[in-house]
Amino acid sequence: MKIRESGENYLETILILKRRNGSVRSVDIATELDYSKPSISRAVGILKREGYITVDRDGNVEFTDIGKRTAENIYERHTMIAEYLNKALDVDKDVALEDSCRIEHVISEQSFDKMKSWLKTNA
Repeated sequence: MKIRESGENYLETILILKRRNGSVRSVDIATELDYSKPSISRAVGILKREGYITVDRDGNVEFTDIGKRTAENIYERHTMIAEYLNKALDVDKDVALEDSCRIEHVISEQSFDKMKSWLKTNA
């Protein structure tokens, strides 16, 4: 199943928050992204319906297996693209992070694999 760019951003944010804080609730996502609670509620509902996350009775957001794999893949793309832009092209780190956030959603698998390969051989 193909996830939209906004869904990818939510999954990546959930992963980052889980790594940082250990647990995630909708309010944490809203605070991190500076989005309204109703917007987050709608997005969480869609991600639940599509099988990427679950929410327990205390409001804690958990990944399903496919959700975790998807979030980790998105995060890897984000960080690798930023690293490539910074190291291969000498783009400022902050600019590389911003650009990678946009690029990660549209880059082909072939181009991404070439970036990863370049990073492995030029690290």
